[in-house]
Amino acid sequence: MSVYSMGLWLVHPGRENDFVQAWRDLVRRAQENYPHTTFVLMHDREVPDRFISTEAWESLEQIEQWLASADFSAGMEAVRPSIEHFEPHTLDEAAAV
Repeated sequence: MSVYSMGLWLVHPGRENDFVQAWRDLVRRAQENYPHTTFVLMHDREVPDRFISTEAWESLEQIEQWLASADFSAGMEAVRPSIEHFEPHTLDEAAAV
């Protein structure tokens, strides 16, 4: 069963394209080490500065390894100038249809 991570991102107005590019670069780093992980970034239609990312991982250990990695730290440093706030979450699947 998969474990999920989710991020709520509030982006500085006018920095949306910078954020998306930095997020893509961050995810490319992750995909090199976790090729079976699915990464999705969504843009909220009603709140223009809010983005939501979701990731389906094979295990909690993968999430922990990624968050502790130098690649994650470097990627987040590149993302930070574009964001006002980041709220990460780790989730277990409750149901699937």
